[in-house]
Amino acid sequence: MNGFELWPFLVPVAGLVLFLAAWWLYRLGREVQAERARESFRLQKERLEEVVLKAAAATGKPRGLRWVSCRFTDDFTLVRDKTTRRLAALIPVTVQFDPVPGGDMEGVPAAKEPRQATAVLHFRRGEWVSDGQTLFNLTPHDAIRLHARDYDPVPPEPRKTTAA
Repeated sequence: MNGFELWPFLVPVAGLVLFLAAWWLYRLGREVQAERARESFRLQKERLEEVVLKAAAATGKPRGLRWVSCRFTDDFTLVRDKTTRRLAALIPVTVQFDPVPGGDMEGVPAAKEPRQATAVLHFRRGEWVSDGQTLFNLTPHDAIRLHARDYDPVPPEPRKTTAA
């Protein structure tokens, strides 16, 4: 058997090995990006509260109310947008409003009560950005369930164990 008879077998095997290596590197890159996004969020949490507040206030919604504060909880859920494949964070928030003077909500006592919502942030080019999207009366898990066609949950980071 000479060496030329092995080529028909080696070429597909080499192609398969290259494909598997590329797939592994792609998956590794996605995991690294997710970890980087999580760490970036943790480091910038207070600044991101202001970013969300300003972006949401600029939308003019809800009508007749002015955004006063938007406080994040310590937890957030990382998802991947199915269309763009970019990361997004779903953050449980408590939002406080004030009625706009002379507006429809001025005499409504419930207008000043804190409201629970989920803020949506997008991770673009290594930075968290907000377009002001806020999902009222939904937890992050409810948002994933209701928008299953839009979001894929990103598995949580593995717990790091320490040697005793």
